[in-house]
Amino acid sequence: MTSAPRYAWSIPGFPIERPSGDPQQPEIWCYTDEFAYSPGDPIDLHVHTTADTYDVSVMLDGARPREVFRAEGLPGQAHETPDDAYAVGCRWPVALTIETDGWESGFYLIVVGMERDGRRYEGEHFAVVRRAADAEPAPIALVLTTSTLLAYNDWGGANHYRGLGDDPYTDIPTPLSAVQRPVARGMLRKPDTAPRSANPHTPEPGELPRHPAYEWAMVHGFSRHHADAFWATYERHFVVWAQEHGYRLDYLTQHDLHHDPSALDGYRCVVFVGHDEYWSREMRDVVDAYVDGGGRVARFGGNFVWQVRIEDDGHTQACYKDPALDPLRDSDPTLVTTAWDAPGLQRPPGSTFGLSGLSGCYIRYGSAASRASGGFTIYRPNHWSLADTDLGYGDVFGAAPVCVAAFEVDGADFTMHRGLPVATGSDGAPDNLEIVAMAPATRGEIDRWGGTVPLGAPVAEWGGLVEAMFGQDVPDRFQGENYGSGMIASFTRGDGEVFCAGSTEWVNGLRLRDPYTEAITHTVLRRYAGRPAGEGDDQ
Repeated sequence: MTSAPRYAWSIPGFPIERPSGDPQQPEIWCYTDEFAYSPGDPIDLHVHTTADTYDVSVMLDGARPREVFRAEGLPGQAHETPDDAYAVGCRWPVALTIETDGWESGFYLIVVGMERDGRRYEGEHFAVVRRAADAEPAPIALVLTTSTLLAYNDWGGANHYRGLGDDPYTDIPTPLSAVQRPVARGMLRKPDTAPRSANPHTPEPGELPRHPAYEWAMVHGFSRHHADAFWATYERHFVVWAQEHGYRLDYLTQHDLHHDPSALDGYRCVVFVGHDEYWSREMRDVVDAYVDGGGRVARFGGNFVWQVRIEDDGHTQACYKDPALDPLRDSDPTLVTTAWDAPGLQRPPGSTFGLSGLSGCYIRYGSAASRASGGFTIYRPNHWSLADTDLGYGDVFGAAPVCVAAFEVDGADFTMHRGLPVATGSDGAPDNLEIVAMAPATRGEIDRWGGTVPLGAPVAEWGGLVEAMFGQDVPDRFQGENYGSGMIASFTRGDGEVFCAGSTEWVNGLRLRDPYTEAITHTVLRRYAGRPAGEGDDQ
């Protein structure tokens, strides 16, 4: 890859991207006003650079990337940037307007570049283009996880996890995340060899656990959160796989769902991929209405946890996490930004996707279930999704080093009956939930090394969240040992149907061409959307 802009460095060693104020530093970043556009909408591009001139390239990304726009020799200009740009946006002026007439629905990667002292420096952003209003819908709508992107994007110095305060070792999050700022390095593009948050290496006896994705980020100057969210780690791999197999997709964002109740109208199947942790109430409303009306949802993702609010005409995401800190805690408890499992929200997560992030949690992430198989164990081999896979009861697929059941997984409270897992419904899971496969998970990392080993997800964080939600009235399902389960499950709702492969890393099975992961994905998509082009049936 080409060289990246230089950064201000935080004491722990992770780069913090923001303008330095030094014109001698080679810096270039950009952002767009919105995440998604309709064909023909102009894209206003905002650029900060210390170069005299720069260039812009726009690429339709996917299995066969194609450049659709290029401009060179553009006059560069550096701009003042608010210290809290992560919360309020950068407020840079428009540098360039890009016309989108005739653009097809897709994910467009925007790259800005500069030259200095014989080296090239680049920054990137993106724009999603929806289908034209008068166009026939594709069989499948892929909804990109823009709310989870906002939660992890630490460009400017902070995100919904850390960045505030003078002590760099204290993880104080910002409750507000701005749309109008650049995206942290590694979330939109990076080498395919970059480590993922799931560790494919099985530690030897006595070997200390590691977080290879963090180590790689420190060495190569990428965001600490490069592997935690969005396109380069998750959706892009699904798109490449789907396009190579002839599936036709339209593209939307979670923000489209938030703003447009009719966003999913006309689609046979709606797909969510990877890490879709954060949702607004309005986004869930659209998915629920779609399924009730006969739609079919294929969720190849995990970690469904948080309610957010989309504010400031869609330009700011609010997530306070601790209900006591949210300014709406007294006026409207149902809109408080905390985990969906919180009783005040009156909307258990299982009612939409069947599974919950807090009932699952971590596998092969640091010391959390570090020697688990990394795959799913089959419990209902006769389920329709396993047709023609030759998988039987007790079989495991997608195990390490593929690790399809890894990083963050979703599950449901369950009991075993005659060798089969059955959802109890205590967490709001549907009565007709069929648990197809499972993988043991833990709700965080336990320090067994006296503070000498970094923990990416200490179990105390999970305990603090549960205490903030429930106080002294912690439900039975969250008491006792800190264990959960990743699950594959399905259920019907209204006239529709939902299939949930509850793991952020399902897409890695497609990336690495695991035959079982591919076969199950094909079966789900064919049942929900029809056969892809070239397989005999028209889409």
